Amino acid sequence: MKIHSTAIINPGANLGEGVEVGPYSIIGSEVKIGKNTVIGPHVVIEGATEIGEGCNIYQFCSIGAPPQDLKFGGEKTYVVIGNFNIIREFVTINRATGSGVTFIGDHNMIMAYAHVAHNCKIGHYVVMANAATLAGYVNVEDHAMIGGLSGIHQFTNIGAHCIIGGASAVVQDVPPYTMAAGNHAKLFGLNLIGLKRRNFPEETIKALKKAYQIIFRSQLLLEEALQKAQDELGNIPEVEHFVRFIRESKRGTCR
Repeated sequence: MKIHSTAIINPGANLGEGVEVGPYSIIGSEVKIGKNTVIGPHVVIEGATEIGEGCNIYQFCSIGAPPQDLKFGGEKTYVVIGNFNIIREFVTINRATGSGVTFIGDHNMIMAYAHVAHNCKIGHYVVMANAATLAGYVNVEDHAMIGGLSGIHQFTNIGAHCIIGGASAVVQDVPPYTMAAGNHAKLFGLNLIGLKRRNFPEETIKALKKAYQIIFRSQLLLEEALQKAQDELGNIPEVEHFVRFIRESKRGTCR
């Protein structure tokens, strides 16, 4: 381990092999940090927070602080962050409120000034650009990209492989594989460039295009359109996910 002389590490903290902690950083008593994670200067990590291996946490981040929730009564809640995440300057990640966990998976990039509120769940390979903000209980699926200065309303679901344009205000769920932007955010078709970059088969992309047309461009009622897409294309796993996500949405989806 490489701990700067000005860092304050509570004796109860559990730091793995190869962990580095920069000048003036503070690590609390219930914090667990996996091997080879690098903590920059002036970082505060507190509460029941677990961080995995190989993460890079830049200066002035705050992780595990109490949630910004007036109902919070000091109950013990958690932050769990997986492996190989990049968390840039001034990011804030709050622990859960009530009960539960604020969870971040593996291989994510959270850029400067972004905020992850209490009880959020972020999957793997997610990108949050500068100053993107998640309110409480937001769920972000794998490979989603959230543009800079975007705000995501509480309890909203962000689907896998979607992209949200910068400075968007997202108040309804964003279906997987789509593009959304604006205030309030609207859909602008499928994230075709992203799908091709991630080597989705052409057959899958064609099926998603057809499902999108049936659901969002036909004159059918929503449930009728979902059923038609499922009946005709439900053998494609990505279409099944697309249909299920929309059908299970409690807030409704962007359109």
